[in-house]
Amino acid sequence: MRFLLDAEQRDFAASLDAMLTAADTAAVVRDWSRGDHASGRALWSRIAEAGVFSLAVGEKYGGMGVRPVELAVAFVELGRHAVPGPLVETVAAAVLLAGLEEAGPAERLLPALASGKSAATLTTGRYALDADMADVALAVADPCSGAPRSEATLFVTPPPGRPDGPLAAGSPLAPGSRSPAPAARPDSRSSAGPGAAHRTPLRTTSSPTPGGPPPRPSLDPARRLFPLPSGGELLATGPQVSEAAARALLLARLSTAAQALGVGLALLDRTVAYVEQRTQFGAPIGSFQAVKHRLADAKIALEFARPLLFGAALTLGPADVAAAKVTACEAAYRTARTALQLHGAIGYTAEYDLSLWLTKARALRTAWGGPRECRALVLSGGDRRW
Repeated sequence: MRFLLDAEQRDFAASLDAMLTAADTAAVVRDWSRGDHASGRALWSRIAEAGVFSLAVGEKYGGMGVRPVELAVAFVELGRHAVPGPLVETVAAAVLLAGLEEAGPAERLLPALASGKSAATLTTGRYALDADMADVALAVADPCSGAPRSEATLFVTPPPGRPDGPLAAGSPLAPGSRSPAPAARPDSRSSAGPGAAHRTPLRTTSSPTPGGPPPRPSLDPARRLFPLPSGGELLATGPQVSEAAARALLLARLSTAAQALGVGLALLDRTVAYVEQRTQFGAPIGSFQAVKHRLADAKIALEFARPLLFGAALTLGPADVAAAKVTACEAAYRTARTALQLHGAIGYTAEYDLSLWLTKARALRTAWGGPRECRALVLSGGDRRW
């Protein structure tokens, strides 16, 4: 199996890198952390124009077809520049909508997602990433342990504070569709046993209104988590929902792994540049053997993650994707710890741009499956469903 990128893929990465370098993403991240999305929305449109979101959307909906390898290439660069926003969630939402047997929601939403006119968020719990700016929010609650997968159910609800959103309650999702009464969304953290509420609800929402529920505290200030309202409009039910959700989860984990690899590479590059110019005892600290060893260990970990990432993009096997996720995220986290130690006190300051990547590395480590869950998937051969 060949993991090396071809010339077209390398050129795609280089063009994204050049565009994001010129965009001053550090300033965009700081604006985003304060809830100011103007510069982030402008960057979102440029990323869409580069074709990133269309890589997760089929051609009949205005995309290029789902291309996992190219998506991984793109997300490495997005992570390298710490681009904020529900990037992974938009990709996963597109795959989920396309996987439904009913084409109405996909026809209504996917063209706007591919073009960047809309952003989406997706969650498996009570909080959704960047729901304050998303035009579409999908919520999937895990079925209770022992519940039959054939009973998975998909819901759609109007966005909090956005009754005119793309899938507002009562809006026609497809010819002949009906609007059933809102149904409560089971809490994925519920302790109820089998048979209590074993449906998998998915719903769409958008941004909360100003003055609405505050975001949940996050390790990464740019990853703003907002609660979603209960209730929803039934869209689909049966195994199709679980199958579509499983495919969406694979792309979410793969994209997160690629982001983490990019974050780790950026941290390594910044740390190498720092130790070359900082002096101690009359010499650059990068000349000290102990510092060289720490950086070499970080480099090796990141390079070992790279073939796992692109190998998983080729196979899309659940175990392969889980292995890539845990390896890339652990390598990025290890690099973050090395970067913090070698920068010293300045690395702890929020004003120093390094902090934007440090906090992102820690947050991505547990996004879409933490180390323990991913390792369990690898050991089980991927024979687990969400």
